[in-house]
Amino acid sequence: MKKSNLQFYCAASVLLLIIGASILAPLLVTHNPFEPDMANRLQPPSWQHFFGTDALGRDMFSRILYGGRASILLSLASAILSLGVGLVIGLFCGFYGGKLDMLCTVASNIFQGIPGSCFMIAIAGIFGPSIKSLVLALVITSWAGFSRIVRAEVMQLKEEPFIEGLHCLGCSDSRLLLHHIIPNIVNKLLILFTIRVGRGILSIAGLSFLGLGVQPPTPDWSVMVSDAVLYYRSSPHLILIPGACIFFLIYAINNLGEFMRDKLDVRFNEVRKW
Repeated sequence: MKKSNLQFYCAASVLLLIIGASILAPLLVTHNPFEPDMANRLQPPSWQHFFGTDALGRDMFSRILYGGRASILLSLASAILSLGVGLVIGLFCGFYGGKLDMLCTVASNIFQGIPGSCFMIAIAGIFGPSIKSLVLALVITSWAGFSRIVRAEVMQLKEEPFIEGLHCLGCSDSRLLLHHIIPNIVNKLLILFTIRVGRGILSIAGLSFLGLGVQPPTPDWSVMVSDAVLYYRSSPHLILIPGACIFFLIYAINNLGEFMRDKLDVRFNEVRKW
């Protein structure tokens, strides 16, 4: 088996396991993930509590099963919105050019020139810790990457003979964009989208750890890590288990993105072979 195929199967298996556990969480939980039990706080892993209990006595196994939902859904939502905004701006700028292209290029350079983490912390701090501000912060710091890729690809494609020929035959701009240009950039968008989802999960974890992302009592892996910092010596499993879940989720998504790049990006393969 090729290394790339093994990489894909490992990443896909981990991703399916995490997503499946998150979806089936209501059927798999052994305790109420929101119900505190102060009489059994900070219990080590046992047959009664597979991953132990947290500082409020809540079952960690049940909270781990629910914990991936927020990160996965929020990262997907922000990546989809970023893709939509970047695709529209990139298509118009790359196809029509002019002052709109210049303004959007300057804006994307500004957004990409400022560290994304600082931008997200500032936005989350201004609007307060909430799901809406978290998604807004991720979209504002992510759309420029999609826009630049789409713009560059459209500018290259519109000079191709088949596009010029279709234009001479009277094909409308909307038809050219929807039926001939977008299908030729879908591969790159899929690769970038997958990578963006992984980065989004990492960003959500960082903001939630700082208290600017997902808020308690919503079960979330990064919030669990943040809450368990005070108990890392006496109960290290409270940090290690949710931390491992975040690591494996990002690992799976990033490896899936690399596999897609290897298979779908023709120019990357040509450079690698050369």
